[in-house]
Amino acid sequence: MVDTTSQAAAMFAVWRVFVIAGAVVYVIVAGLIVFSIVAYRRRDPSVVQAERFHSNIPLEIAWTIVPILVVGALFAVTYAAERHVESVVTPPGEVVRVIGFRWSWRFLYPREHVAVEGVTGVPPELVLPVGRTTEIRLVSSDVIHSFWVPSFLFKRSAIPGRENVFDFTPTRTGVFPGRCAEFCGTYHAHMSFVVRVVDAQAYAAWLRARSAT
Repeated sequence: MVDTTSQAAAMFAVWRVFVIAGAVVYVIVAGLIVFSIVAYRRRDPSVVQAERFHSNIPLEIAWTIVPILVVGALFAVTYAAERHVESVVTPPGEVVRVIGFRWSWRFLYPREHVAVEGVTGVPPELVLPVGRTTEIRLVSSDVIHSFWVPSFLFKRSAIPGRENVFDFTPTRTGVFPGRCAEFCGTYHAHMSFVVRVVDAQAYAAWLRARSAT
Protein backbone atom coordinates (compact mmCIF):
# COMPACT_ATOMS: atom_id res chain seq x y z
CA MET A 1 0.00 0.00 0.00
CA VAL A 2 1.98 2.99 -1.24
CA ASP A 3 -0.92 5.18 -2.37
CA THR A 4 -2.44 5.73 1.07
CA THR A 5 -1.08 9.28 1.44
CA SER A 6 0.88 11.64 -0.76
CA GLN A 7 3.70 11.49 1.80
CA ALA A 8 3.80 7.67 1.64
CA ALA A 9 4.04 7.80 -2.15
CA ALA A 10 7.04 10.15 -1.89
CA MET A 11 8.81 7.87 0.61
CA PHE A 12 8.14 4.79 -1.49
CA ALA A 13 9.57 6.54 -4.55
CA VAL A 14 12.82 7.14 -2.64
CA TRP A 15 12.91 3.50 -1.51
CA ARG A 16 12.44 2.36 -5.11
CA VAL A 17 15.30 4.59 -6.32
CA PHE A 18 17.63 3.20 -3.65
CA VAL A 19 16.70 -0.40 -4.47
CA ILE A 20 17.31 0.14 -8.18
CA ALA A 21 20.61 1.94 -7.51
CA GLY A 22 21.72 -0.84 -5.16
CA ALA A 23 20.79 -3.50 -7.71
CA VAL A 24 22.75 -1.72 -10.44
CA VAL A 25 25.83 -1.41 -8.22
CA TYR A 26 25.54 -5.07 -7.23
CA VAL A 27 25.32 -6.22 -10.86
CA ILE A 28 28.35 -4.10 -11.83
CA VAL A 29 30.49 -5.25 -8.89
CA ALA A 30 29.47 -8.91 -9.15
CA GLY A 31 29.97 -8.81 -12.93
CA LEU A 32 33.49 -7.41 -12.57
CA ILE A 33 34.35 -10.04 -9.97
CA VAL A 34 33.11 -12.87 -12.19
CA PHE A 35 34.86 -11.37 -15.21
CA SER A 36 38.15 -11.13 -13.28
CA ILE A 37 37.84 -14.73 -12.08
CA VAL A 38 37.24 -16.03 -15.59
CA ALA A 39 39.48 -13.74 -17.64
CA TYR A 40 42.50 -13.69 -15.34
CA ARG A 41 42.55 -17.21 -13.97
CA ARG A 42 45.94 -18.86 -14.07
CA ARG A 43 46.27 -21.02 -17.20
CA ASP A 44 50.01 -21.74 -17.21
CA PRO A 45 51.23 -23.45 -14.01
CA SER A 46 54.65 -21.89 -14.53
CA VAL A 47 53.27 -18.39 -14.14
CA VAL A 48 53.15 -17.55 -10.44
CA GLN A 49 53.00 -13.72 -10.53
CA ALA A 50 50.53 -11.55 -12.43
CA GLU A 51 51.70 -8.56 -14.41
CA ARG A 52 51.99 -5.38 -12.36
CA PHE A 53 51.21 -1.81 -13.30
CA HIS A 54 51.50 1.33 -11.21
CA SER A 55 48.55 3.55 -12.14
CA ASN A 56 45.69 4.19 -14.51
CA ILE A 57 44.73 7.87 -14.24
CA PRO A 58 41.46 7.73 -16.26
CA LEU A 59 40.24 4.71 -14.28
CA GLU A 60 41.12 6.32 -10.94
CA ILE A 61 39.29 9.52 -11.91
CA ALA A 62 36.25 7.51 -13.00
CA TRP A 63 35.94 5.47 -9.80
CA THR A 64 36.24 8.68 -7.78
CA ILE A 65 33.81 10.84 -9.75
CA VAL A 66 31.10 8.24 -10.42
CA PRO A 67 30.41 7.38 -6.72
CA ILE A 68 30.30 11.11 -5.89
CA LEU A 69 27.71 11.67 -8.62
CA VAL A 70 25.67 8.66 -7.46
CA VAL A 71 25.68 9.80 -3.82
CA GLY A 72 24.80 13.35 -4.89
CA ALA A 73 21.84 12.11 -6.93
CA LEU A 74 20.58 9.92 -4.06
CA PHE A 75 20.91 12.86 -1.68
CA ALA A 76 18.90 15.11 -4.01
CA VAL A 77 16.11 12.53 -4.34
CA THR A 78 16.00 11.96 -0.58
CA TYR A 79 16.03 15.67 0.23
CA ALA A 80 13.10 16.38 -2.09
CA ALA A 81 11.01 13.59 -0.55
CA GLU A 82 11.86 14.54 3.03
CA ARG A 83 10.95 18.17 2.38
CA HIS A 84 7.55 17.00 1.20
CA VAL A 85 7.08 14.70 4.21
CA GLU A 86 8.39 17.15 6.82
CA SER A 87 6.75 20.33 5.50
CA VAL A 88 3.48 21.39 7.09
CA VAL A 89 0.73 22.94 4.99
CA THR A 90 -0.45 26.35 6.21
CA PRO A 91 -3.30 26.66 6.89
CA PRO A 92 -4.16 22.96 7.28
CA GLY A 93 -7.47 21.56 6.16
CA GLU A 94 -8.03 19.85 9.50
CA VAL A 95 -6.26 19.77 12.87
CA VAL A 96 -6.08 16.81 15.24
CA ARG A 97 -4.23 16.75 18.54
CA VAL A 98 -2.96 13.24 19.33
CA ILE A 99 -2.05 12.40 22.92
CA GLY A 100 -0.34 9.16 23.80
CA PHE A 101 -0.72 7.79 27.31
CA ARG A 102 -0.22 4.46 29.02
CA TRP A 103 -1.70 2.54 27.32
CA SER A 104 -3.85 4.08 24.61
CA TRP A 105 -4.47 7.23 22.58
CA ARG A 106 -6.64 10.33 22.76
CA PHE A 107 -7.64 12.18 19.55
CA LEU A 108 -8.87 15.75 19.93
CA TYR A 109 -10.46 17.76 17.12
CA PRO A 110 -10.22 21.30 18.59
CA ARG A 111 -12.16 23.08 15.86
CA GLU A 112 -15.18 20.80 16.23
CA HIS A 113 -14.79 20.15 20.02
CA VAL A 114 -14.69 16.40 19.40
CA ALA A 115 -12.69 13.95 21.51
CA VAL A 116 -12.04 10.27 20.91
CA GLU A 117 -10.29 8.24 23.59
CA GLY A 118 -9.41 4.58 23.75
CA VAL A 119 -8.78 2.27 26.67
CA THR A 120 -6.28 -0.55 26.97
CA GLY A 121 -7.29 -3.32 24.57
CA VAL A 122 -9.97 -1.20 22.85
CA PRO A 123 -8.26 0.83 20.11
CA PRO A 124 -9.63 4.32 19.39
CA GLU A 125 -10.41 5.46 15.85
CA LEU A 126 -8.69 8.41 14.18
CA VAL A 127 -10.98 9.57 11.36
CA LEU A 128 -9.45 11.60 8.51
CA PRO A 129 -10.98 13.06 5.34
CA VAL A 130 -9.64 11.81 2.01
CA GLY A 131 -8.00 14.37 -0.26
CA ARG A 132 -7.54 16.95 2.51
CA THR A 133 -4.43 17.73 4.55
CA THR A 134 -4.78 17.06 8.27
CA GLU A 135 -2.24 18.52 10.67
CA ILE A 136 -1.32 16.21 13.53
CA ARG A 137 -0.02 17.68 16.79
CA LEU A 138 1.54 14.79 18.68
CA VAL A 139 2.41 14.76 22.41
CA SER A 140 2.69 12.30 25.29
CA SER A 141 1.25 12.70 28.77
CA ASP A 142 3.67 10.36 30.54
CA VAL A 143 6.51 8.44 28.84
CA ILE A 144 7.88 8.29 25.30
CA HIS A 145 5.50 6.59 22.85
CA SER A 146 5.71 6.19 19.09
CA PHE A 147 2.87 6.97 16.68
CA TRP A 148 3.20 4.45 13.83
CA VAL A 149 0.91 3.81 10.87
CA PRO A 150 2.62 1.12 8.75
CA SER A 151 0.41 1.68 5.70
CA PHE A 152 1.34 5.37 5.73
CA LEU A 153 5.07 4.52 5.88
CA PHE A 154 5.28 6.93 8.81
CA LYS A 155 6.42 6.83 12.43
CA ARG A 156 7.01 9.69 14.86
CA SER A 157 7.89 9.78 18.58
CA ALA A 158 5.45 11.18 21.13
CA ILE A 159 7.63 12.90 23.75
CA PRO A 160 6.44 14.38 27.06
CA GLY A 161 6.65 18.17 27.05
CA ARG A 162 7.36 18.39 23.31
CA GLU A 163 4.83 18.77 20.51
CA ASN A 164 5.71 17.12 17.19
CA VAL A 165 3.79 18.59 14.27
CA PHE A 166 3.32 16.87 10.90
CA ASP A 167 0.53 16.31 8.44
CA PHE A 168 -1.11 13.65 6.29
CA THR A 169 -2.87 13.97 2.96
CA PRO A 170 -4.78 10.69 2.48
CA THR A 171 -5.28 9.77 -1.16
CA ARG A 172 -7.75 6.90 -0.76
CA THR A 173 -10.35 5.71 1.69
CA GLY A 174 -9.89 2.69 3.90
CA VAL A 175 -9.10 1.45 7.38
CA PHE A 176 -5.44 1.31 8.43
CA PRO A 177 -4.12 -0.10 11.72
CA GLY A 178 -1.69 1.87 13.86
CA ARG A 179 0.24 1.13 17.01
CA CYS A 180 2.80 2.35 19.47
CA ALA A 181 6.27 1.34 18.27
CA GLU A 182 8.17 2.38 21.43
CA PHE A 183 8.18 0.01 24.40
CA CYS A 184 6.36 1.98 27.08
CA GLY A 185 5.44 -0.48 29.79
CA THR A 186 3.35 -3.47 30.76
CA TYR A 187 0.55 -3.13 28.19
CA HIS A 188 2.59 -1.69 25.35
CA ALA A 189 1.48 -4.52 23.03
CA HIS A 190 -2.16 -3.45 23.45
CA MET A 191 -1.54 0.23 22.66
CA SER A 192 -3.02 0.31 19.18
CA PHE A 193 -5.40 2.51 17.21
CA VAL A 194 -7.16 2.60 13.85
CA VAL A 195 -7.03 5.26 11.15
CA ARG A 196 -10.20 5.41 9.08
CA VAL A 197 -10.10 7.56 5.95
CA VAL A 198 -13.51 8.56 4.61
CA ASP A 199 -14.94 10.92 2.01
CA ALA A 200 -15.92 14.50 2.83
CA GLN A 201 -19.61 13.77 3.40
CA ALA A 202 -18.95 10.83 5.70
CA TYR A 203 -16.37 12.88 7.60
CA ALA A 204 -18.80 15.76 8.15
CA ALA A 205 -21.52 13.34 9.27
CA TRP A 206 -19.12 11.64 11.70
CA LEU A 207 -18.14 15.01 13.22
CA ARG A 208 -21.77 15.98 13.65
CA ALA A 209 -22.57 12.68 15.32
CA ARG A 210 -19.61 12.96 17.69
CA SER A 211 -20.39 16.59 18.51
CA ALA A 212 -23.91 15.64 19.47
CA THR A 213 -22.78 13.08 22.05
